[in-house]
Amino acid sequence: MPADHGDEAELFARVDELLADLSAQRIPLPPPRERTQLRKAASLSTTQLADTLACQTKDIEAWEAGTQEPLSTCRAAYARLLQGLKALQRPEQQDPLPVQDPPPTPPAKAGKKAEQPPLFPATDPVASTPPSRAAPSRPVQPTGPLAVIDYADTLIAHFTNGTQLPLEANDLVSLLHWTLRSGLRGKKLRDYGLDSDCDPLIVLTPAASTSLNLPADLSDRNRLRLADYHPAITQLQQAGFSLTRRGFGPWPRAYLPVKNKKRSSVQLAITAWGALSQDGWNLPPLPPTDLARVLGTYSDRLLTPRGSTAVCGEELMTALRPPTRARYDPDNGRWTSTPNAHGLHTALEPAPPEAPDAHPLAQGRLPEQAMEEEAWDWSRPPSQQEATAFAHVVGIDTNLAFAAAASSLSVGLNTPPRHILTPTFDKRIPGTWYCDLTHATLDPRLPSPFTTTGQPPNGPAWYTTPTLAYAQELQIEVRPIEAYVRDVAGPYLTPWYEQIRNAYLATMADLGVYEKISQADYLTVMKTLAAADPALLALLAAIKATAKGGLGKLREGPRDITTPYTRWSALKKPTWRPDIRAAIVSRARVTLHRKMHKMAIETGRYPLAALADCALYPAHEPTALDVVPTAPDQQGVPGFLRLGVNPGFAKEEGVQTMTWYQHQHTQGLNPARYIKESTA
Repeated sequence: MPADHGDEAELFARVDELLADLSAQRIPLPPPRERTQLRKAASLSTTQLADTLACQTKDIEAWEAGTQEPLSTCRAAYARLLQGLKALQRPEQQDPLPVQDPPPTPPAKAGKKAEQPPLFPATDPVASTPPSRAAPSRPVQPTGPLAVIDYADTLIAHFTNGTQLPLEANDLVSLLHWTLRSGLRGKKLRDYGLDSDCDPLIVLTPAASTSLNLPADLSDRNRLRLADYHPAITQLQQAGFSLTRRGFGPWPRAYLPVKNKKRSSVQLAITAWGALSQDGWNLPPLPPTDLARVLGTYSDRLLTPRGSTAVCGEELMTALRPPTRARYDPDNGRWTSTPNAHGLHTALEPAPPEAPDAHPLAQGRLPEQAMEEEAWDWSRPPSQQEATAFAHVVGIDTNLAFAAAASSLSVGLNTPPRHILTPTFDKRIPGTWYCDLTHATLDPRLPSPFTTTGQPPNGPAWYTTPTLAYAQELQIEVRPIEAYVRDVAGPYLTPWYEQIRNAYLATMADLGVYEKISQADYLTVMKTLAAADPALLALLAAIKATAKGGLGKLREGPRDITTPYTRWSALKKPTWRPDIRAAIVSRARVTLHRKMHKMAIETGRYPLAALADCALYPAHEPTALDVVPTAPDQQGVPGFLRLGVNPGFAKEEGVQTMTWYQHQHTQGLNPARYIKESTA
């Protein structure tokens, strides 16, 4: 039976579609290496290309690596794009015209510093092209996640690759609109990450702030924000922009209503108001180009800044483990947002012993019913033998101790704590356990791993799982009286730690401190670190502050609340989890105790004091090499305190005399608190 005309038309359309696909596959593409070169020469990111071609960033990366090829219409569009990029480069590929000697550089004006070379070598072809070259230069394309805006007769945008672009914007609204059109865009750290991770950052220098009619400082020092009736805010509102609840302060975020499911939001940083000189940020005064590169490096290694370093640490957690993820619903053929089982998506009440003293659950609670899993503050007098045999004390500080303790640590996720009476302890279950450890017999020359004072416990107390697991490791009987356990658990902070670790090691490498060097060489290079590039040192400090502040946010306290037991805003966040912070602190403490205990057994050397992640040891010579064992390969011995750049390894914190130590201790002070500044 012949097909009717409708069926025939449909078949012909499918044939035409197939032929079009086959034709598209024959469209030639340059070799993968050339694809990468063309993109980089145009100062384009893989994210920008992915947005343009309506594909994913990983597709662009695969095409450039040669492991995958674009299909159908996407191939045609990609070929057209590469052809256009190649055409943009052709003028520069011609033989350059003869170049005359450049005119002599005019002398610098009195009182004006000579221009310094860039802190980081420019890797972008545009930035590295000599200015005296006669070939036509390509127009500057905004690139990266941020721009530093300065003012010199006009607003000038400085990008992370060293390029600059004068702007026609002359007020805050026009600057925001330019930013939204510019293509500046952050990166998602996960394919199903939050859209807010991609918001561009605009950093305003004091000169730019003044040109935009912003005040030199904030008169409202309590709320740290512009008054709601300030003309700048009125101007934003009239243009349709809104601000987040924190208002227009050092780190304001302005956004337009969502249109066609597209987010239009810009993060701002006002340096005149301390955005990069307080709250964990201590960047030195830098030229705009260098500031853009420092912040660009921080963005590449962690995330685009969006507040204090503590806020960035917390945001990094949620960026790597988003609270929701997309799930395809085959019933209605749509993608829907569902809770991410590996993230924190539900705000939970803590168990009563985990609640901070200001929390409503702490009202009427006896002091001994509060869990106190905190870092050590312990010291002891030296024995007569130690005071006679050792002339020095050496401070040994663990690198990123608390961040390292978060790695692979199983913590409760999105289920509330479940109360149990007379439970059987299980080290695989995250929880808070009420247990009596007063029967434990430990060497008094070591701090007790069960208390923050380092003194033996004097009664039953609440402990986290890592503490009791270590007690079992020491062959101490563990019989909990009651517990609050969490049934659903996982290593929530592992990717967060890995991102912090990689950023830290990369920055230390920039400073000339590398992995797998001998302990002696490590000590030598660390002694010169203070004289290194101030911008890199500030970047390193910001990375460490991001780790420390992010963990602190897990137990963020109330602000501007004087009434006790009143709920505060942080309690509404899924990432407000004092139980997770307690487990991290506990694990860091027992990890240090394990190393000190093993060193005592193997070397006979005992610590004199401990403060958080720093331990003071007696020494014959004024060097950490006198304390830590050295393996045949000149590196440290696994399981002991060992010197090195890796998180969990240690550095020399300071050196002093035994007489100094004894004087500090007799004054009722913990010498570990002061050995660094006393050495400086």
